[in-house]
Amino acid sequence: MSDQDRAKAFYVDKLECEVVADAPMGANGWRWVELRFPGAETALHFVRRQDEGPSKGPVLVFVADDVSSMVGELSSKGVKLVTEVAPAPYDPRRTVAEIEDSEGNRIVISSR
Repeated sequence: MSDQDRAKAFYVDKLECEVVADAPMGANGWRWVELRFPGAETALHFVRRQDEGPSKGPVLVFVADDVSSMVGELSSKGVKLVTEVAPAPYDPRRTVAEIEDSEGNRIVISSR
């Protein structure tokens, strides 16, 4: 994560996360930013990367009942679609798509 404010805005505004914590962490301006999805026990934490480039592989996997609807909703909010909804290469009974977060990291959306 190279820009905590931009990433926080993306996950709160586009993915509807709630801020659990946002506090200073160390002398270099880095903050502990922790987010969660409404009603979920799982939390996200922004990890500082060694470089400013995005991750080479997906950083998260979201599971959705309707991948196409979720992709459509996120696209309407300006979220970049990386791959169209298609059968999963590892299980053709599932559908998957990939989106990109504000930092260029890929997120997989998979059916159950």
